[in-house]
Amino acid sequence: MTEKTRPLRADAARNRARVLRVAYETFAEEGAGVPIDEIARRAGVGAGTVYRHFPTKESLLQAIVADRMHQVVERARTQAETDPGEGLYAFLFQMAEQGASDLGFSDALAGTGFDLAEALPDAEREFMGMVADILARAQRAGTVRPDVRAADVKTLIVGLQAMRRFRDDDELMRRVYPVIRAGLAVPGSPAGAPSNPDTAAGTTSR
Repeated sequence: MTEKTRPLRADAARNRARVLRVAYETFAEEGAGVPIDEIARRAGVGAGTVYRHFPTKESLLQAIVADRMHQVVERARTQAETDPGEGLYAFLFQMAEQGASDLGFSDALAGTGFDLAEALPDAEREFMGMVADILARAQRAGTVRPDVRAADVKTLIVGLQAMRRFRDDDELMRRVYPVIRAGLAVPGSPAGAPSNPDTAAGTTSR
């Protein structure tokens, strides 16, 4: 068995898991700008321990973001299968709110810190494939206009997350939500009518 494939010792595995947990919590609360040395201090390990598992800060961010992206994709697909017409709107609401509570993930989506498509091409493809899928379901259900593209949805997510994050306004999405629906809905359809965002919030979980 080579060094590359040798399983981690139990203590090394615990250290790696601790570093990932602390890094995830730190990046979520403070964004991707926190230095690795600070992550090590908060995890109670030496900086060398972190660097042995994650040679660069980018590799640590990649491990966290890849896992978070997979969680988001699975949850959004479940929502869309349950209610195709409302799945996209619920997803947008949840992602916007996540901009205030998971700064590291928001930074990754916005391309702050590293290029997501270049650093994590598989995760980016999975995420955009999910967006295209739930968008297509909503379009088939008649709740989203047919000219909206997956790239448009991602742009909207990044913008909403930035507003939610930097304006620090808990009521922001409740005011903006009806405007989003009206803009995305087929003109003249009931789907564009004002809707209670609490319904969307209730279908999601962080």
